[in-house]
Formats: sequence, structure tokens, C-alpha cells
Amino acid sequence: MAKLYFSYSTMNAGKSTLLLQASYNYRERGMRTVLFIAAFDDRAGVGRIASRIGLDSEAHAFRPEDDLFETLKGLMADGEIACAFVDEAQFLTEAQVWQLARVADRLKIPVMAYGLRTDFRGQLFPGSQALLALADELREVRTICHCGRKATMVVRTDENGKVIREGAQIEVGGNEKYVSYCRRHWDDVMNPDVPK
Repeated sequence: MAKLYFSYSTMNAGKSTLLLQASYNYRERGMRTVLFIAAFDDRAGVGRIASRIGLDSEAHAFRPEDDLFETLKGLMADGEIACAFVDEAQFLTEAQVWQLARVADRLKIPVMAYGLRTDFRGQLFPGSQALLALADELREVRTICHCGRKATMVVRTDENGKVIREGAQIEVGGNEKYVSYCRRHWDDVMNPDVPK
């Protein structure tokens, strides 16, 4: 039975690396995979997934208006699809998460989505919220805070390293813009005036 999986974490936990490795494992056995990434995430180039350790692969660039069920259904004309992978899954719309659930349920293709759970303000992304509600299996990918505890939150910084507390939910970036923290240290930097 095909399932919808959601692997989530903060920045710099290795989600893209895990996705690329899992896709490679399928392809190494002669099985076809289809990869997706948000079109506006062009850090490695539009339609390209890249990890911090140097792995990369071409992917289908999705936009909010794209129907991923229909896309995958159409791609099945070129042969069987063993698994579909979605990087930066927090950028999916709720409708697209439902489409991916239908891919697993009706097209019988496993879907593995990887993304952030929350933004720099500690709020769920719409795609992540829908995945947390609909995924058959949830997997936490762990990384650590500077104190050694599990990092569960992320802070956005400007070009000088100053913490940003307000702004648009979505701003693509990597190590130059985001730092992962445990909840306690996130609270310390995001709410410095709250008595501790």
C-alpha cells in the first residue's frame, strides 16, 4: 500500500540529502522516481534540488497553481513511477497536499515529502500544516542547537547576523539567513524582553 510520508525538521538537518539518497537508492535498482521542488526556490537553479554536502539532481519545479496529481498521472505514460519525492514541502498548498495524498491512494505511488515544520516566527507553514494532518507517516529529521539539544525552531537573520522578528513567512535562504535553535534558545533570541 502506497503512503504519503512527511519528514520534517529545522534548517540544516539534511532533509535534501536524505531525499536525494532515497531517490538514488530507487534508481540504483532500476526504479524510476520523480522529484519536485518549489519553482521559486532557485538557490541551486530552478528545478534543481541540492544538498549542502554537494549532492544534487534535476526536479520538476512546482508552482501553487500546479496540480501534482495530474502531473504525476501524466508522467505515468512514460512508465511506472516507483516513488515521488517533494523537497521544500512546506511550500505546497493545502490543495497540493490533498493531490499528493490522492497520488498515494489512487495512483498507488508512494510520496515522500521533506520540509520545514515551522517558520522563523514559530508558525506552521500551510503546506506543513496540511501534511501534519494528512500524512500516513510523520518522521522527524533531527539536528542540534548550539547547546547540544535537539533544534526544533529556526531564526531568520539579516546580512549582519541581526535577528529578524517580523516579515514575510517565505524568504528563501540557507545558512546565510537562518539558524536552528532548541525552543529555549529560540525564545531567548526572539523574545529577549520576556523574563526568563
